[in-house]
Amino acid sequence: MSVPARAIPSDLLTATVRFCRLLRARGLAITPAESRDALRTLELVDLADRAEVHRALRTVLVTRPEDFAAFDAAFDAFWGGLASAGTIAAPGGAEAAPKVEAHFPRVKDGALEFAEWTDFGEGEGEPIGLPGLSDIEALMGRDFSAFGAEELEEVARLAAQLARRLATRRSRRLTPSRRHGRVDLRRTMRGEPVELARRRRKILKTKLVVLCDVSGSMDLYSRLLVQFLYALQNQLGRMETFVFSTRLHRITEELRGQSYDRALARLGDVRDWSGGTKIGESLRTFNQEWRRLLDRDTVVLVLSDGWDTGDPAILSEALVQIRRRAAKVIWLNPLLGSPDYQPLTQGMVAALPHVDAFLPAHNLESLRALARHLTP
Repeated sequence: MSVPARAIPSDLLTATVRFCRLLRARGLAITPAESRDALRTLELVDLADRAEVHRALRTVLVTRPEDFAAFDAAFDAFWGGLASAGTIAAPGGAEAAPKVEAHFPRVKDGALEFAEWTDFGEGEGEPIGLPGLSDIEALMGRDFSAFGAEELEEVARLAAQLARRLATRRSRRLTPSRRHGRVDLRRTMRGEPVELARRRRKILKTKLVVLCDVSGSMDLYSRLLVQFLYALQNQLGRMETFVFSTRLHRITEELRGQSYDRALARLGDVRDWSGGTKIGESLRTFNQEWRRLLDRDTVVLVLSDGWDTGDPAILSEALVQIRRRAAKVIWLNPLLGSPDYQPLTQGMVAALPHVDAFLPAHNLESLRALARHLTP
């Protein structure tokens, strides 16, 4: 699924160019080309992730290892200490950030060149915050139940960004590479030392099966969760999506390869949407009709608040069977984001002994944190 380009606000463009001028004044080799790369990078990265902003800009603006210290000092001074908010990988180390590739259309070069060489006045080195950063952070942390209709477009954009990140996570394991990555000395010395053999971290091919509760008790969350699943479905090649209320429905094809509005219209065929909840019977149906989807490389996500009107023994047995065939079972509960929530419903009591992780799913930040749990 293609992701629309995020327009760069004029104040962010101005600030980035001023930052590039500051780096040039401190001896770094910054040209208009590097400034354009920096702006295109900011179109791609998550502005709410401060460490990611730091890594991305350092990747495209620093070409010599001896300039890393100068860049870090300038970044902290100019952007108000954003670098200190997250762990920054050591230059050239095992976890060094890969070079950012631009997936968005280029900003018009003429406008960038004009901005690059225009004097924006005094105070070039004054600390400045990323425009809109606090707004984005607030949006990431806001409970889904508090979103208004006018904010759904921004939610969709951030959901697609999170889904894209999940789809392109890199493993710690290295795989042979023809051109890029670190030098593999062992393979190089085994062959003729004419061409260096290289290795790089391979992209994790996550295989997901998602079972999402769309019963009445989930009304405050199900629309936004399905929107996230729509974005994820169109990023991952190996994902199957089901929704359930009193019955189980496969919606993989409805979510794939079309606009979200059209996908949502097609989901109107799910007749018991916002109805009662029979989690156990729905999962039992999955085991009876779709268990072939499960293997030791599959992560199963169950999105539900645990309000089950059925027999808890059925739910328990269904999860035992799923856990026996899958690599991991993760239960995402929107209510877990509330500090006073306790999983005391009969559905959650029956489910918890059979899941590998019990996590919140009440806001975009909780969905972003999901990535670390998706390794089989």
